[in-house]
Amino acid sequence: MDGGKPSGRRTPLAAVLAANSISTAGTSLTLIGVPWFVLETTGSAGRAGVVAFCATLPIVVAALIGGPVIDRIGRRRVSVISDTVCCAAVAAVPLLHYAGALHFWMLCALMALNGLAHTPGNTARYVLVPDLAEHAGTTLARAASLFDAVSRGARMVGAALAGVLIAFVGAETVLLLDAATFALSALLVAAGVRGVRAAEPSEAASPVSLRAYRAELKEGYAYLLGNRLLLAVVVMVMFMNGTDQGWNAVLLPVHAEGELGGATDLGLLTALFGAGGLTGALLYGAVGHRFSRRAVFTVCVVLCGAPRFVVAALTGTTLPLAVTMALGGIAGGMLNPILTTMTYERVPEELRSRVSGALTAGCELAMPVGGLAAGLLVEGMGARGALLAMGGVYFLATLSPLVFPAWHSMEGPGPQVSSSGPCPPGPGHAARTPRSSVS
Repeated sequence: MDGGKPSGRRTPLAAVLAANSISTAGTSLTLIGVPWFVLETTGSAGRAGVVAFCATLPIVVAALIGGPVIDRIGRRRVSVISDTVCCAAVAAVPLLHYAGALHFWMLCALMALNGLAHTPGNTARYVLVPDLAEHAGTTLARAASLFDAVSRGARMVGAALAGVLIAFVGAETVLLLDAATFALSALLVAAGVRGVRAAEPSEAASPVSLRAYRAELKEGYAYLLGNRLLLAVVVMVMFMNGTDQGWNAVLLPVHAEGELGGATDLGLLTALFGAGGLTGALLYGAVGHRFSRRAVFTVCVVLCGAPRFVVAALTGTTLPLAVTMALGGIAGGMLNPILTTMTYERVPEELRSRVSGALTAGCELAMPVGGLAAGLLVEGMGARGALLAMGGVYFLATLSPLVFPAWHSMEGPGPQVSSSGPCPPGPGHAARTPRSSVS
């Protein structure tokens, strides 16, 4: 937006969509490559869980404190810096391994750095979408659906590519390719997102001081805590993301290595889930919005997660799990467009970065514990017991829309409040922000 009026320029929106897609594809490479690398080099599910813990704990820390920083530095700059640091951290893992200098603590530290830097970049791109949609002269619903759909498509391609590459050239090469995707994403945002006021440092930010920073941080959390629906979503997605982290970082790689066809099947299954997610997002954009948000969300959230844990626990072949993951992906693909649209409708622009940071922190709070718990459960009670235990947690979490009255207010736009006024006690909402990791 220039001067507050839509300019019809689509380059910034296209650049953010492309950068986020490339970065997401690279993240899929890491999602598969790092656990496989740990299992290959250590043979320990417990150590895979430790690496997952180290990679995700800084994500929560960055989300907890990062919202005001994004506004002060500028969303464009934060995205570029984030991708550049992630590129260096991920590339260092295979390079140190090739040199024979990679110790386990170094791997943990590098993954922690990657997690710390990755979240601000994701948040910066996410909160830019409404302004870039207006800048491009397109609707918010279309831009939100497109943002989610292209991310899911990239995740699908990245997962499939990771499985094939690991089988043929090794996990180290996959990590080098991931580093290259971060570099390309940084270049796209640096070159393509220019002339957009919302992407630059906030002119309204108060002078830098600890007191001002704490006040801005408090605003985001006050908005979150003042909305019952928003809190209900955050709590549910927190448990979903925690169990999903255990699934992605430990349970599925262990199951693929022990019962299925190895890295190729791991990539195939993850890609099928991503393909289902892409299909679900497109279906919701085409016809889903005609139905009750709460009805669609309630059905899909129950179907998207727990069934794959149960099928993996009870079968030792690829086909049943492949079908389950594809169908679960379709259900999961319906969720994020609903959450994303509701977030953009309810959170005012001047609070968007701060509220998004608070939402992300809440939604990802259980992720470090999820990966670590999955590793410990596998070593303590076996893969089947771990799958059933974490699948049970997932199922109980997804019953929330059926149990708690706050979910009845999902339909239609909620109230927005300005940053200068008090936060109302009524419903608000959000998505990763709080977007579920079912993707």
